[in-house]
Amino acid sequence: MLIQFAPLILLVVLFYFLMIRPQQKRAKDHRQMLETLKRGDVVVLNSGVIGKIVRVEDKEVGVEVATNVTIKVVKGMIAEVRGRTAPAAANDAKV
Repeated sequence: MLIQFAPLILLVVLFYFLMIRPQQKRAKDHRQMLETLKRGDVVVLNSGVIGKIVRVEDKEVGVEVATNVTIKVVKGMIAEVRGRTAPAAANDAKV
């Protein structure tokens, strides 16, 4: 009886490790990326638009796509962060 179900059980385990687990990891990484967004980051939206974050709210962000052109975007539609702004040290002299 166990020998008959072994291939089915093997397929379920294989499906989990090849499909479900990597998708959960990608979702976790995306959620973490959205939580660490801050003003000044350069982002790419799912539509391919590239812009700079000017305002961060709970569920939305303001993205500047051109000079003085800001659009409101749902955080979930941000595909990737291209450039992160590094905070300047407090004792550095500004040039």
